[in-house]
Amino acid sequence: MVCKSRKVTDTKHYSKCIGRLTKGCKQCVTGSKTVLFITGLCSQNCTFCPISNLKKNKDVIYANERPITKFSELAEEIKLCDSKGVGITGGDPLVKIDRTCNWIKKLKKKFGMKFHIHLYTPLVLVSKKNLKKLFLAGLDEIRFHPVINNNSNNPNNKLWSRIFLASEYNWKIGVEIPVIPGKLSETKKLIDYVCSHINFLNLNELELSDTNASKLVDQGFRAKDSISYGVSGSEEMAKKLLTYCLNKTSLSKNKLSVHYCTTTLKDKIQLANRIKKRAKNVKQEFDILEKDGILIRGAIYDFSLKPGMGYLDKVKKISLVRKSKILAKLKKIEQKLRKEFKVPKELLSVDKNKLRLLTNVVVVDELSNYLNGKGFACAIVHEYPTWDAMQLEVEFL
Repeated sequence: MVCKSRKVTDTKHYSKCIGRLTKGCKQCVTGSKTVLFITGLCSQNCTFCPISNLKKNKDVIYANERPITKFSELAEEIKLCDSKGVGITGGDPLVKIDRTCNWIKKLKKKFGMKFHIHLYTPLVLVSKKNLKKLFLAGLDEIRFHPVINNNSNNPNNKLWSRIFLASEYNWKIGVEIPVIPGKLSETKKLIDYVCSHINFLNLNELELSDTNASKLVDQGFRAKDSISYGVSGSEEMAKKLLTYCLNKTSLSKNKLSVHYCTTTLKDKIQLANRIKKRAKNVKQEFDILEKDGILIRGAIYDFSLKPGMGYLDKVKKISLVRKSKILAKLKKIEQKLRKEFKVPKELLSVDKNKLRLLTNVVVVDELSNYLNGKGFACAIVHEYPTWDAMQLEVEFL
């Protein structure tokens, strides 16, 4: 994970860097970091923000794909993913500074002081008071998101100096920004301004998402190809910035590390590695575990809830009374399968989250005719081992 000094080096993670990757990035690319979305509320309104409508501007908490209501749920998700640290994001974690600091303290107490925690924040709420709170809580690494505007007199640009306040504390300080085509000179100005006050610079390939796509397209941005979320021109500009950083004498003296993070790294490396780790821990005896972390299993649904588009949304809207009735029906058929068909207990599990009975592919295949006649829908499913068990393929029997 160490790049040769003062050279632009291709990493094995589809990215480029100068110097060393910071510890937070090392853990991310190996899938060893849980993403803690501490709130969807934000002090900034960035056009390029990729956060989904499910979270954006809502005071909700998620750990990876899992909604969180209490700390014990976060701790469980960390253990299931074998995480060595947490990356705190939002929204803006400083909007809920007391919650953020409280959970940092709890994480350090639960998992030890070596458990690495980094945090992302725009500059609007950055202050001496808030930075002191974060440091004393135990934050190891802070990543600032300064806004880059064409006008140097823009109020957002005047917030850049707040980054310097972090130098008072013994933690790693970084700037992390999207590489926005057309803003090369402005980005260079930012680098010149902050380079002597930070330890690392992360350049992220600008990406299209369901939330920001229409805004970015209206501004003339397009995907670089038919299979990528990356914006055309972002990678080319990142290469120019890497060369600029490499040739800048002051950056060499300060040994500033620079990392260009691609959409490929995030999707094919970071997420994939975390999924593989979680799969090993959530796999049940009846599951078939593929090498990419995908689980293959048999699933038995109440026919009224036969899975299709928007299945989880449909489940969420079900009343508690109806949900109880469906779960009772699933438990009853589970007992029947165990008693009459001698299906071992370890090969059956009621999934309360998705309202279904899970088993192996052999059981569901052999008993599908019987179950279909009892008002159930039987399928062999391929799905991620995430909390929401996102389905990739469903074969009805």
